Amino acid sequence: MRVLIIENDTELGKTLSNTLQEVAYQCDIAENISDAKYYLDIRNYDLVLLDWKKNASTKLSLIAEIKKDAYKTSVIVLSHDTSKESEIEALKAGADDFIRKPLDFDILLIRIEAKLRFGASNIIEIEDLIINPEEEKIIYQGEEIELKGKPFEVLTHLAMHKDQIVSKEQLLDAIWEEPELVTPNVIEVAINQIRQKMDKPLDISTIETVRRRGYRFCFPKKIT
Repeated sequence: MRVLIIENDTELGKTLSNTLQEVAYQCDIAENISDAKYYLDIRNYDLVLLDWKKNASTKLSLIAEIKKDAYKTSVIVLSHDTSKESEIEALKAGADDFIRKPLDFDILLIRIEAKLRFGASNIIEIEDLIINPEEEKIIYQGEEIELKGKPFEVLTHLAMHKDQIVSKEQLLDAIWEEPELVTPNVIEVAINQIRQKMDKPLDISTIETVRRRGYRFCFPKKIT
């Protein structure tokens, strides 16, 4: 599970990240909205932990953006604000939960686990194609397709950003834990695996190459 922590308190952000990593969550930390938007553009998150202050209109807009572009991502607001009005405002904006600071980390972990366990499914369904990221499974017209590892992750990332052009650099940053240690050629290899193991046998096209820019998920699109 991948978590984005948006927290301008540097020490608290690090503490949150360390606490979550101890229980096997992958974490990124953003100290401002600009950094948060950068991470949200290049990676898929199961959960966003969002620091909240009173009258935080930019945070309201960010919640709306997250829910519009990645509606299956859960958003939990963390706030020192004790007013009922702020909690109502955050929840109306699309937040899934509102937790007050100072944080009880044991309670926070339980609330996170509950939210991810009972939250919206990450399954992608487009016509006859079903992609299940949690089980690393693809089903097309009722038949399971054998595609695993990085090719599966590349396909899933592109499907989650359907109709958007995603560059090789964005794919590397989103999928490989140490992208600086691999070359962009690994993306070409993954795309070729998708086309050989899935597109050609099924007579479909899932990935479109956009010259000099990257790749775009284009299913449904019959090969002509």
